[in-house]
Amino acid sequence: MTPESAVLLVWALFGFAISALAGAGLLAVLGRLDVRQHAYEDAPQTHQQKTGTPTMGGIVFVVVFVAALGIVRPPLLIDLVLLVALCAAIGAVDDLLTIRGGAGRGLPARTKLLATALVAAIFMRTVGGAWDFPKDVIFTAGTFSLIVPHWLWLILGICAITGTIHAVNLTDGLDGLAAGTMIPPLILLAWVASVAQIPSAAIAAACGAGACAGFLLYNRHPARMFMGDTGSLALGALLAGVAILSGEMLLLILIGGVFVAEALSVIAQVSYFKATGGKRILRMSPLHHHFELSGLPESRVTLGFWLASALCSLVGWAIVR
Repeated sequence: MTPESAVLLVWALFGFAISALAGAGLLAVLGRLDVRQHAYEDAPQTHQQKTGTPTMGGIVFVVVFVAALGIVRPPLLIDLVLLVALCAAIGAVDDLLTIRGGAGRGLPARTKLLATALVAAIFMRTVGGAWDFPKDVIFTAGTFSLIVPHWLWLILGICAITGTIHAVNLTDGLDGLAAGTMIPPLILLAWVASVAQIPSAAIAAACGAGACAGFLLYNRHPARMFMGDTGSLALGALLAGVAILSGEMLLLILIGGVFVAEALSVIAQVSYFKATGGKRILRMSPLHHHFELSGLPESRVTLGFWLASALCSLVGWAIVR
């Protein structure tokens, strides 16, 4: 094991430990405060039994990164943590409104989209003035780098962050699905950032991968705690933010292939439904619900998506190495 790999492993273990410890305390607090999930009426019938499960567990991800800041503060790590924390805050507002008003009563989709886009714009504008990472680079493979004009880099970055946030949000529909699917691309980006000597991105990605693994102690099937929009928006922001700082914005489409497929399944379902006057391509969207309603057990669907994510990241590694 190289020294760089050892450092990444230490940060991953740090993220795991903090997530596991914070998750244990948070699980008790959320239950005591009655912060619990409301299953959507149009969700598969098997999901109705999930009503009452503590939610907003995604707070642990913010705790992990704040703890990391207490140890090291390389350039741009604070910007990444602020991106994650602000998106988690937007998700928390959505979760609290849903808890108070019932399923479907959270923030309007347009409001959530505009709020996350604003946070993304602030992040891109802030880091755009720094020179501690390959700015204006959207893809790197070996000695090859794809560089775009700065204005285009800013626009693509805002779109990448906003799109990834909401794609991860759509994926968070089964026990352990979003957290487990997030681990392989974060591991890959941690390695990429380490090789490129971008410590802020490497630390954040490694901590994030460890934090997701720690959260699975409570979120794997049958879940005892959900991350809620608090967690899914935070993780989406983390993945996109790390990819941007690593100069691998374009690679997100591949290594985040599961999230892309989930988002496209919703777009295709809605578009076809409107165009045909009520017909559907899938039994239900997002895609994981289609497989669920096709008769596959929830745990098997989740495992399949985890493996697909690992495969996408493995192909991504083969390309950039």
